[in-house]
Amino acid sequence: MNAMWKHTGLNRPEFAITPQPGQESVWDYPRPPDIRADQRRVKVHAGNQVLAETTRAKRILETASPPTFYLPPEDVALECLVPASGVSFCEWKGTARYWAVEGSTTPVAWSYPDPTAAFSAIAAWLSFYPGRVACYVDGERVRPQPGGFYGGWLTAEIVGPVKGDPGSGGW
Repeated sequence: MNAMWKHTGLNRPEFAITPQPGQESVWDYPRPPDIRADQRRVKVHAGNQVLAETTRAKRILETASPPTFYLPPEDVALECLVPASGVSFCEWKGTARYWAVEGSTTPVAWSYPDPTAAFSAIAAWLSFYPGRVACYVDGERVRPQPGGFYGGWLTAEIVGPVKGDPGSGGW
């Protein structure tokens, strides 16, 4: 494990919000991250266009971050997406590639075509930025993770504070 990570999900810091029944604290999520199956209905729209709909999502849970939902490529309208420029590297998952809605260059999704062995279950699965397209979990509109860089999905069940909030740069 990276020595710079002070929080690993084993002990909730005193500044963390205590979850109520039916809620999850991002401070209870593990580091390194974990993959969990999620059978709730997940839908993604760009305007009136449905980009994805599934009940077979996988959530990645990582300390201090809201979950990211990854959707199987079979449940994504891949014909509506085109590769977008740029790549990024995650110390846990590997190299990500980006996707834009056809006719645009702004990335709305990302995937790991060749992830690390620990994350092979999401190879070629896509996650969407809820600040760039409309994402829903069981009918609830997802709020984007603050800060603009990360793609976490904030719903009513998630309590933080979360990475991206003011003052979170040292987490």
